[in-house]
Amino acid sequence: MSNGWLKYGRNYADNAEKKKRFKIFKENAKFIDKFNNEGNHTYKLNVNEFADLTNEEFVASRTGYKIPTLRSSPKTTTFKYKSLTEIPMSMDWREKGAVTSIKNQGSCGCCWVFSAVAAVEGIIQITTDKAFKYIILNQGIASEENYQYVDMNGTCDYQKASNYAAKISHFYDVPPNNEQALLQAVATQPVSVALDAKNPAFRFYSSGVYSGECGTETNHAVTTIGYGTNDDGTQYWLIKNSWGTHWGEDGYMRIKRGIGAPEGLCGIAKEPSYPVA
Repeated sequence: MSNGWLKYGRNYADNAEKKKRFKIFKENAKFIDKFNNEGNHTYKLNVNEFADLTNEEFVASRTGYKIPTLRSSPKTTTFKYKSLTEIPMSMDWREKGAVTSIKNQGSCGCCWVFSAVAAVEGIIQITTDKAFKYIILNQGIASEENYQYVDMNGTCDYQKASNYAAKISHFYDVPPNNEQALLQAVATQPVSVALDAKNPAFRFYSSGVYSGECGTETNHAVTTIGYGTNDDGTQYWLIKNSWGTHWGEDGYMRIKRGIGAPEGLCGIAKEPSYPVA
């Protein structure tokens, strides 16, 4: 347990804070051990850099997606892939060069930015909701090399932001609460989705197909970059997260697909969107 505690090189303001964090770490480690020892799950958990946070602290600092109150763009009313019938049995856009490396949003609750950018990166490679609107209104998006990410709120450097690396013309919504429609979209390009990531098991996910209990009040944005079926017949979505490579399967997660609920597990099918270059 002490090795896991020391692995991430945490520095605290004083001994009182250190003791507080170690207590939280031990409670989380106990939860993880109990879960894994049960042996009846389709996925495993592991200690990661979030283990010294309470679940409330984690959700407040590492999620940040807010459900839109109004979808104003007329482009969101059309679904261009509804007639797609020849759908591959599996898809992994990493294998087609449409997915860049895993990023780490840090303690800034801007997951929706990473989700949108990953979807844009995908369609730009293949062809060459506020986040997409920003890129359109801004007439493009800057490159990571020219305008590097900092995990805190600040002011925009408009000169750097106007040095565009990619542009999109508009974005579309996938029909909500429809996993088949989401499948059609992901078969064609990476898709931005939102999830309910409040379950403690979600933040400690390490490997396997996530099938844990979760709600559908979405609070975290990720990018669906594929889908497939395990040898045991379990269907899954493949998602790219923005919590660094120490989380999940090197930064990715497989989450159960086809659960019989229209919104999908953790609400993955509630409000998907995709950009058009």
